[in-house]
Amino acid sequence: MPNKPAILAEGLQKYYGKTRALAGLDLVAEEGTVLGLLGPNGAGKTTAVRILTTLLRPDAGRAEVAGLDVVKHADTLRSRIGLAGQYAAVDENLTGYENLVMFGRLYHLSGAMARRRANQLLERFDLVDASRRTVTGNTCWSDSLQSTATRRSFSSSFTTDGQSSRCTVTPRPRVM
Repeated sequence: MPNKPAILAEGLQKYYGKTRALAGLDLVAEEGTVLGLLGPNGAGKTTAVRILTTLLRPDAGRAEVAGLDVVKHADTLRSRIGLAGQYAAVDENLTGYENLVMFGRLYHLSGAMARRRANQLLERFDLVDASRRTVTGNTCWSDSLQSTATRRSFSSSFTTDGQSSRCTVTPRPRVM
């Protein structure tokens, strides 16, 4: 029996009003392979990634990642995968505090819980003084974040009621 693909999409569609953002995407990525989504602006690359990472629901079609349906098993899937964007993991236009709150919100914490958890992490890693500065050109914040990230794992950083919503910073990529 062959292995299930790491990523499977069949007929994925997404509309924003009358605008078709994704028109029937089909793709298969086998475990241990690298998949690149290439295309011009507006081709649906970001929409596809958002669907595959459970941040957006498709209007039609189906998708599985790591053998889990991205709609039916979104919570379980979120705990097993990570997403690294095209650019650095932090938004350079936001402060360190705002970046942590953003990550909390991406992991579906309420606004209040994300702010509370961001403050706890800043205190734990002794970054409170740098937390209100933007990351852009801020060597102190960047060095502190980088050294902290390489020394410690942020696994289970965003946790609600003991349930881990893994937000991990790793110094090397993981293969799915």
